[in-house]
Amino acid sequence: MDLKELSEKIRENPEEFIKELYKLHLIIEDQSMQIKSLLEENKLLREENENLKSRIRILEGQISKDSHNSSKPPSSDGFKKKIYNNRKSGSRPVGGQKGHKGETLKMVEVPDKVEIHKVSQCKVCGISLKKSKVIRYERHQVFEVPELKIEVIEHQGEIKRCPVCGIENKAVFPEEAGNIVQYGMKFKTLATYLKEYQYLSCERLSEFFKDVFSHSMSEGTFNNFSEDCHNSLEGYENEVKECLKVSPVVGFDETGFRYNGKRHWLHVASTEKLTYYSVEEKRGKEGMDNGGILPDFPGKAVHDYWSPYFKYNCLHALCNAHHLRELIYMFEEEKQEWASKMISLLIEIKASVDTAKPVINCLVTEVLRKFERKYDGIIEEGLDNLPDIVNTQPNKRGRKKQSKSKNLLDRLKNHKEEVLAFMYDFQVPFDNNQSERDLRMMKLKQKISGTFRSENGTKYFARIRSYISTVRKHGLNILEAIQNAFAGKPFIPVMARGG
Repeated sequence: MDLKELSEKIRENPEEFIKELYKLHLIIEDQSMQIKSLLEENKLLREENENLKSRIRILEGQISKDSHNSSKPPSSDGFKKKIYNNRKSGSRPVGGQKGHKGETLKMVEVPDKVEIHKVSQCKVCGISLKKSKVIRYERHQVFEVPELKIEVIEHQGEIKRCPVCGIENKAVFPEEAGNIVQYGMKFKTLATYLKEYQYLSCERLSEFFKDVFSHSMSEGTFNNFSEDCHNSLEGYENEVKECLKVSPVVGFDETGFRYNGKRHWLHVASTEKLTYYSVEEKRGKEGMDNGGILPDFPGKAVHDYWSPYFKYNCLHALCNAHHLRELIYMFEEEKQEWASKMISLLIEIKASVDTAKPVINCLVTEVLRKFERKYDGIIEEGLDNLPDIVNTQPNKRGRKKQSKSKNLLDRLKNHKEEVLAFMYDFQVPFDNNQSERDLRMMKLKQKISGTFRSENGTKYFARIRSYISTVRKHGLNILEAIQNAFAGKPFIPVMARGG
């Protein structure tokens, strides 16, 4: 219908046309409402889709975390653990290197026992050789454990009557035989070694002495041994604490454990030569204060990025092993290129420091400035290319949560001196692995022999393990050191106070 026909139709029946026009208007209005509703629904679905995508990324990120890209322990990796290593392959072949001192079994010049195997007749003609002279001996040696049995030593003290006054005089027994019946120091040393160093439970210790020595013992006896050893190490512990307080660099860390269902914390302060543990109910500053090291420590504290450490007025150095794991996650899971560059830079700086340590005590100024410029440039690149943040909780009040990338970049930027402390001071390690290794034994203890049953048991364990760890760091025999502790002569590090 053209305009002319439409005009004629309107003139012929204007009312009918108006009705039709009104119907058309209602249809258009209804369609407009539907379109508007669909647009709003589409917007909500898009937002919901983005939120779900973000949540999926978060959940996938959690699943992808393991010990190589987060602070999760290696025990949580499962059986399909991949092996990751930031170190570059060296040129040396696998296995023992040329000149390496091996542990091959060798003959001793003077054996403890000799058994003669005689020749009685000739193996060819059969003539008797019993009276023939031995021309030489062929030597074979067997290294064997002697029969294990408990030796009972009876001490008999003389009793004499004085011929003048008639008084009976009794001999004085040595300290190791002060009671009518008691265990000797070597016995207590072996039991303490197996319990506190090899992590055998009291039940398994009882089985060991029953099977090996045919000797029955109660579980309470082993705890008494631990208590005696703990008490004998009080002087050692006080000296180690004083040495740590004046050490230039000390690593600090903590790990959780339970006894009787209660959460407690084992705090550690350690150097290459010293280890000190304290058992506390609190993880934070209260627990650290009770440990007695950090409140009076003026040196450099190496630790992870946990806020309570920064409440102390000492100098700080951050563990770069933690940073590397976080950076690996950022690069592998969030595809942040700056993270890969920062990994390479930190490893490059560490290599430069390791190379320079035997020759000089610090990097030259030009090298320091070059590394600082690279460091700053990578951080700026990361800040300029941060991914968009999707708000997964749009109705939640308060400040919007930052992305993990932004949090890490802020830390690296605001704590630059603490991150690069190992570059400025060669006494500062690249990471805090020493402290983490010193804490690992607590996890092994719980895996092997279970949790603790009493608070005293945890304190005994902490002090004795502190002693054992320090003894090991000095390359001494642990059994001898424990026996010396029972004898009242524990090993105490002789050093100018300072790690």
